[in-house]
Amino acid sequence: MKTLYVMDPLDRIDVGGDSTYMLMLEGSRRGHEVAWCTPADLYALTGRCHARCEVVHISESAPYFRCEPPRDRDLADFDVVWLRKDPPFDIAYIFSTYMLDLVDKRTLVLNHPASIRDANEKMVALRFPDLVPETLVTCETERALSWIAEQAGKVVLKPWDGNGGRGVLVTRHGDGNLRSMIELLTEQGQIHILVQRYLPEIKQGDKRIILIDGEPRGWMNRVPGPDDHRGNMHVGATVEATDLSESDRLICDEIGPWLKESGLLFVGIDTIGRLMTEINVTSPTGIREINQLMGTQLEAEITDAVEKKLAALGRGEDS
Repeated sequence: MKTLYVMDPLDRIDVGGDSTYMLMLEGSRRGHEVAWCTPADLYALTGRCHARCEVVHISESAPYFRCEPPRDRDLADFDVVWLRKDPPFDIAYIFSTYMLDLVDKRTLVLNHPASIRDANEKMVALRFPDLVPETLVTCETERALSWIAEQAGKVVLKPWDGNGGRGVLVTRHGDGNLRSMIELLTEQGQIHILVQRYLPEIKQGDKRIILIDGEPRGWMNRVPGPDDHRGNMHVGATVEATDLSESDRLICDEIGPWLKESGLLFVGIDTIGRLMTEINVTSPTGIREINQLMGTQLEAEITDAVEKKLAALGRGEDS
């Protein structure tokens, strides 16, 4: 199986916790050809997507990556193309999905570029209103202030395009900084933000659940540090083993068929208490930490799912 990863530069990869590295490593373990490029390396010629890319050999010890000389290739040469570029989800990210729309249909592009483009990680969860906290989306300061005044307790402010906890603020009606916070996040009413009811269960943790082709296959709890309200590992949250609750399973049951139908094979959702806060489709992470906590090999399960889809397309090891 020939696989291309469209991703951040290799020198930015933290192999200690990077899920793309784990997928690439699994490909090498199976003897697959693994190549990589950045979104800037993509180009289109006569309606077909190409890339200047490098075949890379991956190992479990340093040096982790050994690259062959770069060369130009039609992406139809690959069985699978993974879009694993980290956010921000900006116009450059969106344009890379347009380029990947041009890949030959017999090549499996994951996650599906049109679905990534359509499934903003903050906004797409709102398609399931019964599963998420009460939420206002607005760029108007007065509307936000009025809605917050009606809430009984704390609220959370979030940029619509944030990632990794960037710009997430906890506040409440009566906070002397509240108007300034909203003005700052909306850039004086130019950019929409999410205003959500605060979920006190965050103190017990923010659960990451990995779904593979619509099925929950791994999970962990991320507990915020004592000096931060965010359950993001890179800002100090610690990870611990956990179980899926009944509400977690109901959430997965409801969104799973939509994920499968949309070609979103590798997805990470976040839940706090009984509710879902995000559906992460761009470059979800957590493989390494969940493997350690649960004794799983999620990278192998994902690769198995990819090989199954390729077989259904009539493209596999003999192609």
